[in-house]
Amino acid sequence: MADWVRVCTTADCPQGECREFVLGERVVAIFHTVEGFYALDGICPHQGGPLGRGALHECRVTCPWHGWQFDVRDGQHGSIASLVQPSWPVRVEGEEVWVQLPQ
Repeated sequence: MADWVRVCTTADCPQGECREFVLGERVVAIFHTVEGFYALDGICPHQGGPLGRGALHECRVTCPWHGWQFDVRDGQHGSIASLVQPSWPVRVEGEEVWVQLPQ
């Protein structure tokens, strides 16, 4: 079962940027691209870098610690086909951004 959780407002994460939010014990990275909002697990699997503080270029985020890259739309690593960062559905209601997180 998964719950929809309000993460932020659209103004908290302007288009072309990413942000990090702590929800309980989970770090969620929110990305606002021209295609919309996306959410990934905010902890890079390489060495725990903060993906929500990385550089966003179109739909690709680069981890600020060691340069690992992920497609924010589906979590796919840029060069390791078997590596997919957990991603979650996002919906926008008015000016609020919601993410469906597993329990």
